[in-house]
Amino acid sequence: MEYKISELVAKTNVPKSTVLYYIREGLLPEAKKLKSNVHRYGNEHIELLEYIKYMKQEVGSSNEQIKEILQNKNQSFSSSSSMIAPLMQTLGSIPKDAKHYTKEGFIELFSVDAEFLEELLRDGLLLPLAEDDFTQKELSIVRLIEKFKSVGVDYEIIKEYALHAKALAELELKMQKKLCDKRDDDNFSTLWKIMFDTLFGAKAYLFNRSTYQMMHKALKEEISKK
Repeated sequence: MEYKISELVAKTNVPKSTVLYYIREGLLPEAKKLKSNVHRYGNEHIELLEYIKYMKQEVGSSNEQIKEILQNKNQSFSSSSSMIAPLMQTLGSIPKDAKHYTKEGFIELFSVDAEFLEELLRDGLLLPLAEDDFTQKELSIVRLIEKFKSVGVDYEIIKEYALHAKALAELELKMQKKLCDKRDDDNFSTLWKIMFDTLFGAKAYLFNRSTYQMMHKALKEEISKK
């Protein structure tokens, strides 16, 4: 379906000046030009505008971050695999200015025991985004687990924690696939919003509140025994 600029503005609540700015910045494709002063926009423009609004308001993404994600999308934004790409970018959570190290350089620079590093990789406690790509994110996990060990906490419970994280990731992938199975030309924007809201809203709510309730229950039981 094709829309005039006024119809596009009405459907998305994005001002005309912003739409034209996004086109200049490369976040939106050019409008279809029928005549020198007659342009038409499509459903892809609507989806992209909804996506950009969401990423800015809910995720806090900059224009450059969004542009980088959209440059890696499929030719058609309305595709199942397009739901995954921005999630991967966001979930990777590596700052653009992060310093990257090879495994060998990481071990040498930060004096990490090589055998210990291999153990963490094998047990799924260390998850670099690429095989030979380590950052401060990985270092923070190494140091945290070193602290666990230094106070005598059983390493097996940390491994179990990682296993639960993997199981959750598998469930989230299953959820994403089920959402993709429901995709059509009318509901795509709703589907990726559901996925993002689940991963960045409901996930923190459910897990943090569950932890709170469990700790609160333990505290009450401890007080009642005194």
